[in-house]
Amino acid sequence: MLSAWRNRIAPFCLVPLAAIALIASAQEPAAPATPAAAATAPQERGARGGGAAAPAQPGLVPDSTTEGTVTVGGQTIAYRAVAGTITVGATEPQDATLGFDGKPLPDSGIKADAPDAPPVARMFYAAYFKKDAPSLHRPITFIYNGGPGSPTMWLHMGTFGPKRIVVPDTAHQEGAPYQIVSNEDSLLDVSDVVFIDAPGTGLSRTFGRGKGEAFYGVDADGHAFERFIRRFLSKYNRWNSPKYIFGESYGTPRSAVLAADLRNVDLNGVILLSQILSFDNSVDGPTANPGVDQAYALALPTMAATAWYHHKLSPQPPALKPFLAEVEKYALGDYMAALLQGSELSEAQEKAVAEKLHSYIGLPVDYLIRADLRVQGGEFSKELKINDGISTGRLDSRFEGPDMDPLSQATGYDPQSDAITSAWNTAINDYLHNDLKYAFQDTYLLSGRDSGNDFSWNMTHRPPGRGGFGGGGGGAAGTVETGANVMPDLAYRMKLNPKMKVMLAGGYYDLATPYFEGIFEMHHLPMPKSLQSNISYHYYEAGHMIYVREDILKQFHADVAAFIKATENPK
Repeated sequence: MLSAWRNRIAPFCLVPLAAIALIASAQEPAAPATPAAAATAPQERGARGGGAAAPAQPGLVPDSTTEGTVTVGGQTIAYRAVAGTITVGATEPQDATLGFDGKPLPDSGIKADAPDAPPVARMFYAAYFKKDAPSLHRPITFIYNGGPGSPTMWLHMGTFGPKRIVVPDTAHQEGAPYQIVSNEDSLLDVSDVVFIDAPGTGLSRTFGRGKGEAFYGVDADGHAFERFIRRFLSKYNRWNSPKYIFGESYGTPRSAVLAADLRNVDLNGVILLSQILSFDNSVDGPTANPGVDQAYALALPTMAATAWYHHKLSPQPPALKPFLAEVEKYALGDYMAALLQGSELSEAQEKAVAEKLHSYIGLPVDYLIRADLRVQGGEFSKELKINDGISTGRLDSRFEGPDMDPLSQATGYDPQSDAITSAWNTAINDYLHNDLKYAFQDTYLLSGRDSGNDFSWNMTHRPPGRGGFGGGGGGAAGTVETGANVMPDLAYRMKLNPKMKVMLAGGYYDLATPYFEGIFEMHHLPMPKSLQSNISYHYYEAGHMIYVREDILKQFHADVAAFIKATENPK
């Protein structure tokens, strides 16, 4: 089963590129004893009380603390930044044996440098705390990208940190120097923020026996982030702060699993950008799953938006959103009904559907018939502008680039990804070295797949709440586990905390995680209909990474800030 899923999930990496390295944290002095100081500064706690910082592990770099200012909405915000690592264990009992410095506690009987040492993940983070603000009740937002196998440089340098990279919209800049600017849309006006690299990505590293199995998988990854957040809350004394998690792309299924894993830590909100919770809904490779046709229907509105954007429709609809509403209705109606008939669909019906699809997505009728009315994402990107020798983007279908192979069935690359990756790679390295004063001798991993041969993602998942009365224990021993559908996890957490709010955001031109797929998944969560009112929807005329467009980043900031303000004080 894993080998079959592996090819399905590979495209969900934002960019499959390279690198390596390792950093770890050293402790700062314990928090001041005075209540006033504790209330206004997010101090780091030591593993064993106060006093001087414990020495770093041999060969490891201590955390770096810097200060800066950023202006958001005319307000100048002074902040303290900490770049460092938190080490987590692979199991709860093992995690309990680790100190805040990442080393086994003296009475644990474990030697970290032993050949058979248990696996640990040293997870890199960059945390930003507003200075002179009462930190104990100030919101804190944990932010991460997805992949699986992608670091968080995309959100770190593109959304809500104090600095961001500026790139041309829908164009490939020639090269450096790139523009790295103060971020007027930083989220620091309403929340402290923590950007986290997943194990094996960015500057996060894994060690020990069986480290791949311990951290590289749907459930293992969720537990690693759960343990990171618990440790962070203790280290910085933020247990009573309003808490939010924010994931993009594969970070959205991670958020569903993480929310369920954080059973005894109520979240004020969950922010999901470019969602996929069930991989049966992916249009990247549904031919590997014949008989399950909804991926084609859920991607149809995005294909229609793309054809509309590139003026491949005749007649051209005058406005995007009314056009998409019509396509959405057709996708779940006549189109899905036709697909469900399979070989029993008559030739006349097939031709009628192909002609309707042509009017929506611009591909030739004969091509659609040869495709059996089922067009995968890469095939659409290849065919839409094939007569011009052009392929359109996957992560953002507004982007386009030269067709790589005129005889291929699908496009061989993503023009959007290749247009921006160099800029983001430059930005994160420049920022780490020059602003955060960190990782001078380390390489920032752009893909977990380049961290070693042990990176193989386990898509097997055991949903929560199926272990008998009370739930929360996962499936009982010997029961069948599910594959890559974490909709039950999000629903489970929303039922446990019926006041938790969820914000769903995405772009109309995202063919990696089509926007209509996210809407469909939310309306099929296994939970009472009354909880649907806890979900808000925000879609923009952009792609997977909506923040590439500066005007949309500004609107996205306003929407997220409003979401946090509306949920930070329990009613």
